[in-house]
Amino acid sequence: MREAAQCGDSRALHRRATGAAGQGSQDSDRRVDYEYERAGVANAFMLAEPLAGWRQATIRPTKTKIDFAEVMAELLEGRYADREKAIVVCDKLNTHTEGSFYEAFEPERAFALASQIEFHYTHKHGSWLNIAENELSSMTRQCVTL
Repeated sequence: MREAAQCGDSRALHRRATGAAGQGSQDSDRRVDYEYERAGVANAFMLAEPLAGWRQATIRPTKTKIDFAEVMAELLEGRYADREKAIVVCDKLNTHTEGSFYEAFEPERAFALASQIEFHYTHKHGSWLNIAENELSSMTRQCVTL
């Protein structure tokens, strides 16, 4: 196959350490007032290929150009190694560019990866059109507890 179309998005996941619940009086029902303390942030990268029914989530400690480049390199050199071009639908975040490859890798590898990818950006207020964002939203609401 010559081309593959996939969607990508990322979201911050706030890690929390929960505290003890508050106690109600003996005469009233138990009142629960959970407290939590911020325990850092992780970042989830969601990749989805809707026509193939495929999705992959990668959790990284940060959300930098290097993180983005490494996730995309894994995709391009793994799943899409036999494809001439990968079309990626994503929002126009400053990390979602071919320049990310040049910050993360030596020039030869960066050029090879940048040549294999074609970005299609969603509109400023239309990132919800990105299927990966919908997948990521479902995953974080239903599955992620940090």
